[in-house]
Amino acid sequence: MTDVKKEALKVSQEKGGKLEIRSKVSVQNREDLAIAYTPGVAAVSSAIAENKEDVYTYTTKKNTVAIVTDGSAVLGLGNIGPEAALPVMEGKAVLFKEFSNIDAFPICLATQDTEEIISHIQAIAPSLGGINLEDIAAPRCFEIERRLKESLDIPIFHDDQHGTAIVVLAALYNALKLVKKDIAKSKIVINGAGAAGIAITKKFLAAGAQNILLVDKAGIISADASDLDERHQEIAQVTNPNHLKGDLQEALKDADVFIGVSAGNILQKEWIQAMNDQPIIFAMANPTPEIMPDEAKEGGAFIVGTGRSDFPNQINNVLAFPGIFRGALDSRASDITDEMQIAAAKGIAAVIPEEELNADYIIPDVFHPDVVNIVARSVSDSARK
Repeated sequence: MTDVKKEALKVSQEKGGKLEIRSKVSVQNREDLAIAYTPGVAAVSSAIAENKEDVYTYTTKKNTVAIVTDGSAVLGLGNIGPEAALPVMEGKAVLFKEFSNIDAFPICLATQDTEEIISHIQAIAPSLGGINLEDIAAPRCFEIERRLKESLDIPIFHDDQHGTAIVVLAALYNALKLVKKDIAKSKIVINGAGAAGIAITKKFLAAGAQNILLVDKAGIISADASDLDERHQEIAQVTNPNHLKGDLQEALKDADVFIGVSAGNILQKEWIQAMNDQPIIFAMANPTPEIMPDEAKEGGAFIVGTGRSDFPNQINNVLAFPGIFRGALDSRASDITDEMQIAAAKGIAAVIPEEELNADYIIPDVFHPDVVNIVARSVSDSARK
């Protein structure tokens, strides 16, 4: 078996990174030069100066996304800084190109100041068709996304929040279909109240969920608690309708769904036995899930999903962001709304025909040939409504 870490180091060293810029036009003679650059380019610039919207017709803006990070929350590596984050952003740019033919490039900022990050992104926005915020720590990421959405007229998308939430929702749609349960009537426990956990909670609520318990290290978050973090005060108003108290074990009693975006090995199989019939377990901590799939099954789980590629039902953001940005760019959307994101989740879920659904196949493989096109079309159709 290939040692992927050694191979990744070797490939990155041999190739000097994973990206390059290629020209779409040939410059072989003076006429080519005059058309590509001066004096011909003046006609293109003049056309855009007269009508700013023509930048989408004459330039790369219409198909270009920046992947912006401050290096503060990279994969499972934490706050490793912009230089160490660059290989990850390069890799994501490769995925954009390979899966959806979008030209994406990394912007790794040498600041973790919220105001500076916002101003830097605002300043480079004229070159871009969209912004993918990536690996920026909470709670800073919430403010950055909110402010950029308010000030810019191009799609802003924090993939760690919304990409994760969309794919989890897609998996949940199919899992609930299989167990014949309604999202509105299901008790859902989400363990981990960071950026991903809060985004998943909001997406589930937008999709019709009514009984969600959000759990962090201190226990079940409740609106009547006196010591809530500022970032949890808003979400507490729309979760835990019965003001339950206690830890994760208490939260799981009579639950239908467990969603883990927290830490490895924190869910005990005995707790699953207290859940409702045919419990759904999505344990997505990486590389070690909240509970390993075999243990979850021993505890009575009916459907188990993880973030890992070596188990069935991998919940992977690659199912979402290429098609979402493809659809947003193609429809010239100025925002990626909740409605567009829910449409994307339904599109991902619909890739699997109902007759093919089973406990080990509720979410399509990232290399399924239909995923990007179906998601892009779902997003575009929603944007145009």
